[in-house]
Amino acid sequence: MIMQELRKRAIEVSPLCVGIDLRPDHVPAEIKNSFETLAEQYIEYSKEIIAVSKDYASCYKVQIACYESEGLSGLRAYSEILKMIRKSGHIAIADIKRGDIGATAQMYAKGHFEGDFEADILTLNAYMGEDAVKPYAKYFKEKNKGAFILAKTSNPGSRNFQDLKISDETLYSKVLDKIHEWGKEEEPEAEFPSFGAVVGVNNLNELDIIREKTKDIFLLIPGYGAQGAKIEDIASIINERKNGVVNVSRGYTANLPSEGDFRKELVKRAQDLAKELRVCFK
Repeated sequence: MIMQELRKRAIEVSPLCVGIDLRPDHVPAEIKNSFETLAEQYIEYSKEIIAVSKDYASCYKVQIACYESEGLSGLRAYSEILKMIRKSGHIAIADIKRGDIGATAQMYAKGHFEGDFEADILTLNAYMGEDAVKPYAKYFKEKNKGAFILAKTSNPGSRNFQDLKISDETLYSKVLDKIHEWGKEEEPEAEFPSFGAVVGVNNLNELDIIREKTKDIFLLIPGYGAQGAKIEDIASIINERKNGVVNVSRGYTANLPSEGDFRKELVKRAQDLAKELRVCFK
C-alpha cells in the first residue's frame, strides 16, 4: 500500500518531500542560457534536482499550476517531470487539488492515475463530500495509488472556513474524522490507508487535537521553510507514529546563488533539510 511504502522511505531516508513547483526565476542561469524554451528549462532543472536530492528525499511533489500556466509546452514538461521522478524509483505526488464529483471525478482519476500525467498520489479537495474522493479509490488496490485530502491548509485564509466551529469542533477536525472513516472503509486492515491528509501546522493552535485525530492517517505537511512552520510543531504531530512527510518547495528550488555551481548548493540544501527533518522522527 502506497502510504506504508512512503512511510518506510521517510523513516529510512528522511521525511523530506521536495516540491518541484517551479517558476521562471527559480531556474539557474546556466540552464537558462543553455535551453531556449521555459519548458525545456523546467525539464532540465528538474532532472538536476532529482539527481542531486534523490538520496535525501522520500518523495517529490509537483504542482500542476506551475506548468498549466505555460500551456501545452508546460504540460509536456509536467508529464516529463512526473515520469523522471517515477523512473528514478521515487514516489510522485501530483498537487492537483481536484474536487469535482461523479463522472467528472472518474475522469480526473483516470487522467492522473493513468497515461501521460500518471502520478502515485494526488491531492484532493473534499468540499463536495465523499462523491469528490471515492472515485479515486478504485485505483488504490488496482494500481497502488493514494490521495492526500485537504484538511487544514497552511495559508492564512484557511481560517475563513476550516476553523469554523461545528458542535464545538472545527470543520477541519470533522474533515479529518471523515478522512479516517473513508480510509478504513476502503482498507480496513491498513495501518495507514491510502486516503491521507494535508495538514499545515504554521497557523495551528490545536496541536494535541491534530495529533490525536491523525494518529492513523498519513500526512503531507506543507509550510516548512518559506511559510514558517516550526520543526518542533511538526515533530509534535508525527514523532510518535512517524506518519508524515514534509514538503519544501521554494525553500529548496528558489533563490540560488548567482555564482558558482548550483548543483553543489542543491546538494547542501538537500543534506541540510534532510538532517533537520529527521529530528521529527527521533
